[in-house]
Amino acid sequence: MPTEQDVRPVTEPSEHITSPVLKGNPEDLRDLEAGLDKLQSDTQAKAGIDWSRVLLPIAALVVLILVWQFYVSLGLKRRDLVPGPLDVLGQMGVLWSEGKVQESVWTSLQRGLFGFLISVVIATPVGLLLAQAAPLRRAFGPLISGLQVLPSVAWVPAAIIWFGLTDATVYFVVFMGAIPSIINGLISGVDQIPPQYRSVGKVLGANRLQMALQIVLPAALPGYLGGLKQGWAFSWRSLMAAEIIATGGSIGFGLGSLLDQGRLLSDMATVMSAILLILAVGILIELLVFGPIEKRLLQRRGLLAGGTR
Repeated sequence: MPTEQDVRPVTEPSEHITSPVLKGNPEDLRDLEAGLDKLQSDTQAKAGIDWSRVLLPIAALVVLILVWQFYVSLGLKRRDLVPGPLDVLGQMGVLWSEGKVQESVWTSLQRGLFGFLISVVIATPVGLLLAQAAPLRRAFGPLISGLQVLPSVAWVPAAIIWFGLTDATVYFVVFMGAIPSIINGLISGVDQIPPQYRSVGKVLGANRLQMALQIVLPAALPGYLGGLKQGWAFSWRSLMAAEIIATGGSIGFGLGSLLDQGRLLSDMATVMSAILLILAVGILIELLVFGPIEKRLLQRRGLLAGGTR
């Protein structure tokens, strides 16, 4: 006959199967977190370098250059109107020897980065304020969206009248191109935050400033980063438009000025050199700045496996 000890319920807790982790031991929880981080880093390390990310863009560039050279070799247009890759490369070497490449790239890059950083400083608090205050958003939201779609080149004549042929004209156009995009990107990121985040902040006693800086802004980073990328693209385009139109005076010699100089001289090799330099700077900023930041952000949130981009 089974005894009382033999029919003891199997669900009765036993000391020898109780894990300290289940008791919430802080040291064990930290060890578990460290183990998970190590597992993730090991997985990323095993992934190695995705050479397709390097080789495919290079292959695409080579194909485009070959197509360009093939079109030029057909002789459908005069070489002074459609220069070949070697013609543009030779002209770029001449511009480099004259110091115009270094001067124009440095001037435009300095203006673009400084104007973009000032735009971020202005747009971030404005975007947080509009995202948190519904009446202000209803009042100014359509205006911000309208400014975003307004071509930045439209501000150049007004800026010249207000500020003359000075760097203030260029920076004003850059601000008007970047700020609306950054604001809308931040507002979009805030709209995607789960409402539980704010509830937790209220339970923890966060005031409005702490709620905005420590809860809302970090949670809205993906949308905010998208707005920053778009803001940089708009600011770079706005800068080129301002430099092409606003020439002379105390305005320095930038890439837009180099492009306009090629137009005035009917020198297509110079025009193509300036276009390629403008394109190269935009690609480098994306690859060296925004690309790594976006990848790291997505990886930290578990939205991107290592080596997939």
